[in-house]
Amino acid sequence: MSIAAKYLTSFLSGFAEEPVQTTLNFALQTSNFQLPTSNLFLAFKIGFLELDFIDLVDAVLVALLIYMVYRLLKGSLAFNIFIGMLLVYLIWFSVRALEMELLQGIIGKFIDVGVIALLIVFQPEVRKFLLFIGRESNPSRFGSLMRNIFSREKRAPVIEQNAREIATALGNLSQSKTGAIIVLSVTSRLQFYANTGVLIEGVISSKLLESIFEKNSPLHDGAVIIAEMKIIAAGCVLPVSDNPDLPSRLGLRHRATVGITEHSDAMALVVSEENGQISCARNGKLEQNISMEEVNKLLVTFFQS
Repeated sequence: MSIAAKYLTSFLSGFAEEPVQTTLNFALQTSNFQLPTSNLFLAFKIGFLELDFIDLVDAVLVALLIYMVYRLLKGSLAFNIFIGMLLVYLIWFSVRALEMELLQGIIGKFIDVGVIALLIVFQPEVRKFLLFIGRESNPSRFGSLMRNIFSREKRAPVIEQNAREIATALGNLSQSKTGAIIVLSVTSRLQFYANTGVLIEGVISSKLLESIFEKNSPLHDGAVIIAEMKIIAAGCVLPVSDNPDLPSRLGLRHRATVGITEHSDAMALVVSEENGQISCARNGKLEQNISMEEVNKLLVTFFQS
């Protein structure tokens, strides 16, 4: 064996006898380099608390969730119920801390069914929240958006024509003080509510809308649902809002207009039978006595969304 081969064999056998970790430790000890022992994402300390980047993200997400729940419940009876349930939980924690066993056992029975009670009490709000999440994350929504972008020029005349027909009908109904509710949806057919009325599947026309809401028509008491650029159904029954912030002078027609927007992402327009004023509801909020110019803008903007 040559001298070079002997040296190579000796060098390799040295690596086999000495663990690699020993070599790494020696290198670290002979240099000033030290491996970090704390969290790599450590941001800062507050007293005895160590907050890292993940903790900050967690806090922001929780704050965002609380804000969304607040917006969802604000202005409804569910908000007062939510406050009441929070008070029950606070009382339960206080009773448990004071070791009041009898009262703790009674309140604990309500706490045990907390999740089920929340789903039952807040069923409309939970449904609306899940609808919002599903709508925003729906892949078909992105596809629809792309189609709208590339076909905007082709759709523009149709949108303007439909908006003009609906606005004309609303204007004529307002002048004659004929009560009416028109519900518009761009993301779904609202089939559940459409099935409560008479299916039409007709072209949007001011004459057709006016004839539906004519006082002697059998369909005039219900709502008209418009989706997919056509009249889906008429004489539909809508959910009535129980929002305590709505003025007490509003009748069932206006409360139903608000109610459908609380249960879906639709926009609803209503004509008052008393004074002929046109109002618009969206996201559970009612804007009263809007002008015809505002009606046209709302319709065009909504159909383009």
